[in-house]
Amino acid sequence: MSRTLAAFTALCLALPFSAEAFTGRNGTRVNPINDSSFEVITRIGGAVDDYWCGASDYARRVLGASWTAQIYLLRGRGPSVTTGRRTAVQFTMDADAAPPEGQGQFQKYSLLNPGSHMSVQGAATFCQISPVWD
Repeated sequence: MSRTLAAFTALCLALPFSAEAFTGRNGTRVNPINDSSFEVITRIGGAVDDYWCGASDYARRVLGASWTAQIYLLRGRGPSVTTGRRTAVQFTMDADAAPPEGQGQFQKYSLLNPGSHMSVQGAATFCQISPVWD
């Protein structure tokens, strides 16, 4: 009996902790990379809005950030470092860890340039769910 319990405990410790993964209201998955950064992984064909929405959800619901706190884009679309999926976007809440800001409003938000930033509340506006028409 104690061998079975020891084997079960070892197996549980070897598996990734599901509490580390967070699923946002738009279906994005958010995983911490380290103490100051996290990445947002969307479903196939995810739009720019999905990344910012996922970052806002995670910042507010997991990190407990205020609505006025800033979210900084660390890296635009690229391979996920936490799941191995082909596309993820990395964010941080730490201004000191953020790269220099991109140029112009349109570039900052639409092209996912590193250094782009907005408030948690501003990013939450990207969570609007489109109506379904019959």
